[in-house]
Amino acid sequence: MADRAYDPELVDILPLLPTVSDFGPPEAFPATRDQMAAFFPPAEPRPDVAREERLVPGRDGDPDVRVRIYRPAETPEAPMPGVYEIHGGGFITGNVDMMDAWADNVAADFPAVVVSVDYRLAPENPYPAGVEDCYAALVWFAANAAELGVDPDRIAIAGQSAGGGLAAATTLLARDRQGPRLCFQLLEIPELDDRLDTPSMLQFDDTPMWNRPNAEVSWDWYLGAGNPARGSADVPAYAAPARATDFGDLPPAYVSVMEFDPLRDEGIIYAMRLLEAGVSTELHAYPGTFHGSALVQTAAVSKRSGADSMAALRRGVGA
Repeated sequence: MADRAYDPELVDILPLLPTVSDFGPPEAFPATRDQMAAFFPPAEPRPDVAREERLVPGRDGDPDVRVRIYRPAETPEAPMPGVYEIHGGGFITGNVDMMDAWADNVAADFPAVVVSVDYRLAPENPYPAGVEDCYAALVWFAANAAELGVDPDRIAIAGQSAGGGLAAATTLLARDRQGPRLCFQLLEIPELDDRLDTPSMLQFDDTPMWNRPNAEVSWDWYLGAGNPARGSADVPAYAAPARATDFGDLPPAYVSVMEFDPLRDEGIIYAMRLLEAGVSTELHAYPGTFHGSALVQTAAVSKRSGADSMAALRRGVGA
């Protein structure tokens, strides 16, 4: 691994983290997915948060979509903001359990209603399955805002890593299909660009947790059979939001990137495109960090990045 100036509070975890991952053939991946889930053990529920699971209709005959709903145990009288959360995992792994602690904290501390979506994963279900699940569950969330105790004018979307890419793509779909009007988008370390040609993506081929070889597999499996190949001219913006040409009429955004993350530059470029289109956008880059370094929750830089994103989300929904 190259000599990089990682934050001193993060270096102890480096030997424990994967670098270049051998995902194996697609048919063997479900077992690998289970092993990767061990990095994100389920969180015990907070006593002041009620959790509920539902199946909501998929879009145009697609299978039902499972969502997990988080609400404060003591519901305020006034409608609350809503936060629609999309987990990460490179489009090929991850589940709603990963975000339990995050969603609990938002639900209790804002307070807010959080809906987290269990979208279909590649390679079994390539694009557009995942983003269509995300869009369908968002439509359900907005349509049922009154029942959930949510102010329909204060629904934000949030995502991390591939979830950040799916959040950006779902936001584009919501605009272009005249769907739910979101008030804010929180895009943390987002995976946005299948072309893999930014300086950070070309440079970071052995960084922990995520690197160029992982990104190649991620995009190859997400696009899958029946879609344009990774890096080709016809990959749609709803798969890779960096391909979008129109950034107008999108909700305000917060974008975070990590210094030694191959996804760093595509996040920065996306934020700049939003700003160029007149979208109010806040961009943060954290020194000495890498993709997933927030796992070291005790590090000062992790605390700072978490506090910054929560503060931005709170402002975005008016909580």
